[in-house]
Amino acid sequence: MTAVLLVGAVIIEKTCNLATWQLLLVYLVPYLLIGHETLKEAAEGLAHGDAFNEHFLMSIATIGALCIGFLPGAETQFPEAVFVMLFFQVGELFEGYAEGKSRESISHLMDIRPDVANVERDGAVVSVEPSEVNVGETIVIKPGEKVPLDGVISAGATSLNTVALTGESVPREVLVGDEVISGCVNLSGVIKVRTTKSFGDSTVSKIIDLVEHSSHKKSKAETFITRFARIYTPVVVLAAVLLAVIPPLFGGAFHTWLYRALMFLIVSCPCALVISVPLAFFGGIGGASRQGILIKGASYMDVLAQVGTVVLDKTGTLTHGQFEVSAVHPDSFDEHHLLHLAAHVEHFSTHPIGAALRDAFPDEATDGCTVTDVEEVAGQGVRAIVDGKMVCVGNTRMMDAVGAHWHDCADCRHAGTIVHIAIDGDYAGHITINDKVKEESQQAISDLKAAGVESIVMLTGDRNEVGEDVAHKLGIGECYSQLMPTDKVEHVERLLREKTDGKSLAFVGDGINDAPVLARADVGIAMGGLGSDAAIEAADVVLMDDKPTKIARAIAIARRTLGIARQNVWFAIGVKLAVLVLATLGVATMWMAVFADVGVTVLAVLNSMRALK
Repeated sequence: MTAVLLVGAVIIEKTCNLATWQLLLVYLVPYLLIGHETLKEAAEGLAHGDAFNEHFLMSIATIGALCIGFLPGAETQFPEAVFVMLFFQVGELFEGYAEGKSRESISHLMDIRPDVANVERDGAVVSVEPSEVNVGETIVIKPGEKVPLDGVISAGATSLNTVALTGESVPREVLVGDEVISGCVNLSGVIKVRTTKSFGDSTVSKIIDLVEHSSHKKSKAETFITRFARIYTPVVVLAAVLLAVIPPLFGGAFHTWLYRALMFLIVSCPCALVISVPLAFFGGIGGASRQGILIKGASYMDVLAQVGTVVLDKTGTLTHGQFEVSAVHPDSFDEHHLLHLAAHVEHFSTHPIGAALRDAFPDEATDGCTVTDVEEVAGQGVRAIVDGKMVCVGNTRMMDAVGAHWHDCADCRHAGTIVHIAIDGDYAGHITINDKVKEESQQAISDLKAAGVESIVMLTGDRNEVGEDVAHKLGIGECYSQLMPTDKVEHVERLLREKTDGKSLAFVGDGINDAPVLARADVGIAMGGLGSDAAIEAADVVLMDDKPTKIARAIAIARRTLGIARQNVWFAIGVKLAVLVLATLGVATMWMAVFADVGVTVLAVLNSMRALK
């Protein structure tokens, strides 16, 4: 409708010999239809003391263009005024579309927020809001439904879609006793879950709150642009006024210099900078979240892009943090029998090593052996009577205590935890238990080196042999072992002091034991463990699927986002300066001014949208 009126106004001007005020009325209708929102925003800005915004500049420029035709000897600029407002609205439309796409990239997280929870109460299943479910109650989750609260499966088995949280498309199989977190989608079976957290403390609520507030932490580039616009806009308004007033005092035509001043105002509008730079960072955060990388604010994009040193915790970061039996060295018995005896003795142990031995021989409960007199000896190990024989499973001190000659055993000095076994006081052999290195860890180190990270350091509380073995396997040249959390902080502080190149230091940990050093680093990156509370609270960046390969990916996203923001800044400033000079010299037209403002804004906004990918 507005376009038809505008075309009609142009036809009337070209075919009818109307007076200036009559033409004004003809063009005023489409102008008000197109620009009423901009005029309203300008008026509200004036009322609230925020006069120097893009709406104010565009309103003054177009109203001035409408008024030029009434000056003696001046041609009417009615079409230019209306078309400038039209193209400004087109630019606003593109801006809104781009911002909508950026928000859409994050809004998939909002989709994981469940609307209802089916809870068992008084022998019946009732549907309530998730916030009304108490800790300890049992909820029923059917196939296709979202998990509303964190908890533990008490009945049933199923597959969970965790893509919204981790970016990982492979479903996760869960059974009775497994933990489930809110935000996942139940794919196959009906499960019952005993809730362990309230809705406000559940993973889905924490993640959504994190993402919603990430835009509040501005990057250095955003902060600079905001400060720049506050100073820049009043300066260019004053310059435009002087351009309109001073030259006519020396004989220039007032309408000519007013026209140039109005073009000056249109060109100098800083919306391309003010809009596109924050949009680039917002898009980068959204694109990262789709890959299971939660960046808590644009300010951390700046730091991530400058990472030159990466310090990594070992357990839970480069390794699984779960023991596995990786080698068995029997001296007097076969491997199967040795594992069989060790599993029986460790059957009632709560130590992780005991769990590893039970997992290595899962059939010890059904093989008919009799196990009695189980005794755990502090600092040594566990012993028990298995089918009438005293079996001791522990360290060298236990072997010495029972008189077992372990000193002559073969291959007892390699990396890993050594568990010795003696039967009736005679040494039988030993089992090696290791913390398994993650499959992606070696690739993660290679990716960091390829990304230009100059220094990679590993810190661990484990023994020297274990730390050096993992570092050697992964190609990490600098490793420090047997460290307490305070020791890790001291090492990071030393590395921070030694930095001379202006690059930043990132620490990567599991977010549970490493909170102090995560906070001390320039940027803390935590393995989120599908929603670890400590990770989300302590770190600046959270990797939701625990894959170390995403460290380099997060750095790449930050660098690309920062590069897009810089491209927008230099492109906008370069074009505007060129057209400002041409406008001052009288070479530029109103259409060039429109491109320097609206065109540059649209191109910068479209460029910012690349950060979403």
